[in-house]
Amino acid sequence: MKFIAHINIMPLKELLDPQGKAVNNSLHNLGLTGVNDVRVGKHIHLSLEAQTKEAAEDMTREACKKLLANQVMESFDFTVSEA
Repeated sequence: MKFIAHINIMPLKELLDPQGKAVNNSLHNLGLTGVNDVRVGKHIHLSLEAQTKEAAEDMTREACKKLLANQVMESFDFTVSEA
């Protein structure tokens, strides 16, 4: 079966996010002073084939842990659905 995984990778809340800080400051410079905090991350789509949804979730989790996310500095979550 074919599946699509949607993965969100974000910097850990405990760590400074310099890119988010820069975006936040730029938004304030544009007059959008109501914005209080910006965190910048990544969104990744994976197309994969697996026998079951659980197997697709396992493959996605493994990809995140081994390559896509640096778990020292980032957290991840994902959803998997049939393509």
